[in-house]
Amino acid sequence: MLQLPHQPLQVAAAVPSQRLPARDDQAGPWHTEAVCRRDEAGLFFAPSKEPTAARLAREEAAKRVCARCPVMVECREHALLQPEPYGVWGGLTAAERRVVLARRRRREVELKKAASTGPQIAAAG
Repeated sequence: MLQLPHQPLQVAAAVPSQRLPARDDQAGPWHTEAVCRRDEAGLFFAPSKEPTAARLAREEAAKRVCARCPVMVECREHALLQPEPYGVWGGLTAAERRVVLARRRRREVELKKAASTGPQIAAAG
């Protein structure tokens, strides 16, 4: 089992405050309620030259933290909109976020294409 040193998360380093949108339904920014504020920073960001097995185990542990977080959706959207190139954000790794962004771009292109061609009405005969 992977043993990580226990270090409190420094949110200022992981979530730059100047880029955070304020939550409409809360008094403060979304990250003030993030569960990861109480967990290890090393869990969410890879050390250099991390072996694959260790990375996969660390990412799964980070995703378990995200799964119980009340602001997981806000965190994920933040990471997708910025876009955050590193770490686990909102339960997704950087590679998983790239896939989501690619799907969103593809869907936008398809929607624009469908909107530009307009509804196709078949002539009834």
